[in-house]
Amino acid sequence: MKRRVLSIAILLIIILLPSNVLAQKFEQPVLISSAGQSADVKLVKMLAERQKINSNTVLMAKPEDLTGIKTLIIVPGFSSKGLGAAGVSQQEEFERVQALVKSANDMKIPIVMVHIGGNARRKGQSDSFNQLVADNSKYMIVVKQGDEDGFFTAISKGKKIPLTLVEKIAETEVPIGNLFK
Repeated sequence: MKRRVLSIAILLIIILLPSNVLAQKFEQPVLISSAGQSADVKLVKMLAERQKINSNTVLMAKPEDLTGIKTLIIVPGFSSKGLGAAGVSQQEEFERVQALVKSANDMKIPIVMVHIGGNARRKGQSDSFNQLVADNSKYMIVVKQGDEDGFFTAISKGKKIPLTLVEKIAETEVPIGNLFK
């Protein structure tokens, strides 16, 4: 009797879960870009290459870079050093990211957020970028250290955005790859 009840409960959970949570897949080609100009985007580029994802990385991507793109991966994280190297202010970078996100949404290009910066890319100047990208994502992959306060978990639950939490940066590789298989 207990086994039958358990089987029915599991079946109901599977039926009631949205299908996009069970098997969400994204299409290629992929554009990878930064939101805040941290170097984290270069690591995500390497992980995507190792998973043989057809991708192009443009650090300062603009709406016109979305032509022909099926999925946008944004790696948020503020870096004053990165902004200085790019020659833009924090406000200019935020406006660029807003325009990119708006265009992706208008073009129905799904956004995948990959946050690998841990605590170093949280709070302070990073969270405006984190909030913007997370709020507009269709999927989030986050290194747990960056979600110790439940910031991304709360967005995930509130907006019903699937979230994968991993322990280490290297552990983001397989979840990224699985989104495109």
